[in-house]
Amino acid sequence: MITIIANVLAGLIGAGIIFIGIRGLLAPQGAAGFGIPDTPTEDPTFQAWLSVKAFRDIASGLLIFIVMAGGSTQLLGWFMLAAALIPFGDALTVLRSKGPRWAAYGVHGATAAVMVVISALLLIA
Repeated sequence: MITIIANVLAGLIGAGIIFIGIRGLLAPQGAAGFGIPDTPTEDPTFQAWLSVKAFRDIASGLLIFIVMAGGSTQLLGWFMLAAALIPFGDALTVLRSKGPRWAAYGVHGATAAVMVVISALLLIA
């Protein structure tokens, strides 16, 4: 039962990050900044960086599904633990940029924590 719950949660994380990536490609102004103040959303160079982030997000989400389909529960657990570094790094970036703490902790930090919990559930299953 724990394995099923952890796999469903991992799938939701994968789907969510794919959605964020697609939204970033289709509507970059809505996805811009992710908590970094004074983000230059109209700057074409910055919009190019948003495309890089969007493709990274889509690929990250797809990788979760690939590991779920072809790997073991243990492999998915280790993958999710390693992937938790992405939102953790995002949280640190927001904090270092003097962005809102709610974005750093409530969005990025919470995502990293959920991913760590999912990985723990998968690794002990």
